[in-house]
Amino acid sequence: MAAEGKGIDIIHHLVDSGPWVPLDLGFIDISITKHVVMIWISASICFLLFVYIGRQRSLVPKGIRSFFEMILLYLRDEVVYANMGPKNGEKFLPYIWTIFFFVLFCNLLGLVPMGATATGNIAVTASLAICTFVVIHVSGMIHYGPLKYLRNAFLVGPWPLWPLMMVVEGLGHLVKPFALTIRLFANMIGGHILILVIFGFIFMFTGFVGAAVTGVSVIGVVAIYLLEVMVAFIQAFIFALLSTVFINMAMHAEH
Repeated sequence: MAAEGKGIDIIHHLVDSGPWVPLDLGFIDISITKHVVMIWISASICFLLFVYIGRQRSLVPKGIRSFFEMILLYLRDEVVYANMGPKNGEKFLPYIWTIFFFVLFCNLLGLVPMGATATGNIAVTASLAICTFVVIHVSGMIHYGPLKYLRNAFLVGPWPLWPLMMVVEGLGHLVKPFALTIRLFANMIGGHILILVIFGFIFMFTGFVGAAVTGVSVIGVVAIYLLEVMVAFIQAFIFALLSTVFINMAMHAEH
């Protein structure tokens, strides 16, 4: 409890703020909020960064290019090619690279003072998961053809079990984007809640106990903050990895 007797509003620091530019069309609200701005900034960073990297023609990477090329090659060799093989993986490599770095920059912007974590908004993570969901099924249909893909994806087992298996397999396909949505959203918002809760202990005590709690809280917040930097990379990697695995499963639906 603060000295003025007011509670610390943790949710206020987590939810989307705005609208900064209201654009409510009645049937849909496309107002520009803080999370929308963070999405634009993340997309701009991705675009400018890779235009800059792509313009370098030297065979030996230098400076910032060497750092990002290391990540790009790791994702290519150890994630995409390792799961799909070079032939199929090359087709989806731009998407996996894009989704990884976009999620990463959205995650990291939430750790910048006055910034916000767009991936802590379930609408954003759901939109990213829907993009992967579309890529999954479109790639499967292109690989097999629509009818054969639907046959492999839903009509599994002996024909008497087809009605039951259609329900089971249909739920399985819906679980994939749901898992992508909730995993990213929960991990990103959970860390911020923990930081704010630990920081809030400072305002709950006074005197000698308050001084001791303040010191412990500051150390705890710094530790969790550093952990959040690692989590930002891990969650972007997991989202890219699972997207790769799910796309590859769609192109091998008979298994």
